[in-house]
Amino acid sequence: MTEKQAPPVAGLLLAAGGGRRLGGRPKALLRHRGRPLVEHAVAVLRAAGCTRVHVVLGARADAVREQAELGDCVLVENPDWAEGMGSSLRAGLDSLTGTGARAALVSLVDQPGIGPEAVARVLAAYEDESSLVAAAYDGVRGHPVLFGAAHWAGIAVTATGDRGARAYLKDHEDAIGLVECGDVAQPYDIDTEADLTHLE
Repeated sequence: MTEKQAPPVAGLLLAAGGGRRLGGRPKALLRHRGRPLVEHAVAVLRAAGCTRVHVVLGARADAVREQAELGDCVLVENPDWAEGMGSSLRAGLDSLTGTGARAALVSLVDQPGIGPEAVARVLAAYEDESSLVAAAYDGVRGHPVLFGAAHWAGIAVTATGDRGARAYLKDHEDAIGLVECGDVAQPYDIDTEADLTHLE
């Protein structure tokens, strides 16, 4: 695929977490509708229109590779996954450098209530490398988030611990385009045993 043909926006799925509050069960391997959650999350990105998807793996990456059918996704292993989401975001953005992608649509593996409709809305708001777009739920910013390539270096500098891009987004709040998705998605996380009731 030449750069000209490459889709400008790549899907970037963060799926490296070890599920500390789930007794150490990696979130990527939780079952949802009969398959690993990571597979479901990739299918959502693809259904929304992301033809190129990079998946950041960490906890039990070998098991995820074995158990999940991730087809032609680019699998990015983050050896520093235990440091938190920031390291996975940096690894994912780094993997997109030089691919011709002009923006990354970042989604989280543990939010199965966010389906293709919401992701497609955020994707449709992409304009160019300076785009900064986030889904909103009743006006409150959430995921997925679209980062134009012009923002990647700045995000990499500030993405530490479990904060991901939070600090960068706070500093650039005025530039963020919010896309309301509360009518088509529910932004809950699968973090604790109680949250497992959301899985089907």
